[in-house]
Amino acid sequence: MGPPATPHRHTATHPHHRRGATAPGSTAELAELFTHTARRLRRDSAAQLAPLGLTYGQARALRLVAHEGPLRMADLAARLEVVPRSATTMVDGLEGAALVARRADPGDRRSVRVELTPAGRRLLDRLERARRRSAEEVFGGLDPEQRTTLAGLLGALCARGACHSCCGDARGA
Repeated sequence: MGPPATPHRHTATHPHHRRGATAPGSTAELAELFTHTARRLRRDSAAQLAPLGLTYGQARALRLVAHEGPLRMADLAARLEVVPRSATTMVDGLEGAALVARRADPGDRRSVRVELTPAGRRLLDRLERARRRSAEEVFGGLDPEQRTTLAGLLGALCARGACHSCCGDARGA
């Protein structure tokens, strides 16, 4: 019997290589693998959020309001990188669940700000636990070195692009 088999990080039998779909290591392959991983993370997140009565978008909005403090609707939409109507729909659901409240902006009475309610603040711990569980489902199979490498690569991609949600407008830096 020979040495124990070591798991291959990348093999020609990967589903993306059937019928010449993408060349190994190409940007097309990276995009395909990244898209599949992002979909899996989002699907797992949705499953973790469902018992909390939240959609993925609502959870993002709730975390953003908790982190940034009260936000005008237009600013919330911009930070979420969605059209204002989508932000309104998210906030409608959160407000219906008493997790956020709309209040007049003291600096501009024509504007409305969204702020966290006490119930929304209490939900944040459960939300964070759900987020960690879904991340563990996707990334738990990686060893610490692989996670560190992946975090560095994703951080580099984020910093190179216009990732407003975590890096601001990196192009203007």
